Amino acid sequence: MTRIACVFPGQGSQAVGMGRDLGEASFRWDTANAALGFDLRRLCFEGPEAHLTLTANTQPAILTASIVALDALESANISYDFVAGHSLGEYSALVAAGALEFADAVRTVRARGQFMQEAVPPGEGAMAAVLGLDRSLVMQACEDAKDAGVVQVANLNAPGQTVIAGATPAVQRAVELAKAKGAKRALPLPVSAPFHSALMAPAAARLERVLRGVPIRDLRVPVVTNVDADLLTEGARVMDALVRQVTSPVRWEEVVTRLVKEGVGIFIEVGPGKVLSGLVRRIVPECRVLNVEDRASLDATVKALR
Repeated sequence: MTRIACVFPGQGSQAVGMGRDLGEASFRWDTANAALGFDLRRLCFEGPEAHLTLTANTQPAILTASIVALDALESANISYDFVAGHSLGEYSALVAAGALEFADAVRTVRARGQFMQEAVPPGEGAMAAVLGLDRSLVMQACEDAKDAGVVQVANLNAPGQTVIAGATPAVQRAVELAKAKGAKRALPLPVSAPFHSALMAPAAARLERVLRGVPIRDLRVPVVTNVDADLLTEGARVMDALVRQVTSPVRWEEVVTRLVKEGVGIFIEVGPGKVLSGLVRRIVPECRVLNVEDRASLDATVKALR
């Protein structure tokens, strides 16, 4: 029997209006507003976009919109066997798996966003996407650029798509070296900090202190973690995975291939955008990929599964 995995998007998938079509009246918005102390529903539905894209706002916004979409999917009696999420999306996955209470997750990712933003002064860190170059050559470019500062692989997204992060001069140098090694494209990303790099160590330390106060339960369905691309079902192991994730690469290609190894043949991207749908299709073109972000995509997904 073909197994189903729900996968949850990370930062960058946000858009003004997300979540409205599937759950304008959802209780999740009231819960999130109470947890955060401001009107997240209004921010998601009306913007302004400049406020929505602030990291500390983006993270709880995407998580809430994703869980609103999950509620709609579950209301249609669609069940799933595994979960995973890209970076921030791992928190949505853990809510789906029953490890984290929704309100606790919203508060935690709000703090996570603040910590990540504050870890490196503006302008001192950067990220870049390297396209069309073998992973080993991207890693070599980072190694060769380390004289200019910290730089490392941050996202292993799909074959030929690798993101690097670190100190701005080192990232710029690694981009030049990657192009010299044959990268089709290497371009800076419009982000405010070098996520998933060693420069995020201060954020990881602060996040660990927050997570120590968050109840974490055993998972009702397994998650495949970003940091190890391994199955996790015990609540006692969740905090370690989330803390290490802040300074470690997101091993998305390996996450997807591990899910396929476990028998997954259908992926449902749950939440705003279709970034993960595109990556999954590149990694495992033989698998079926669906998504739920609005009423039309929900109806199409339910029809396809029935």
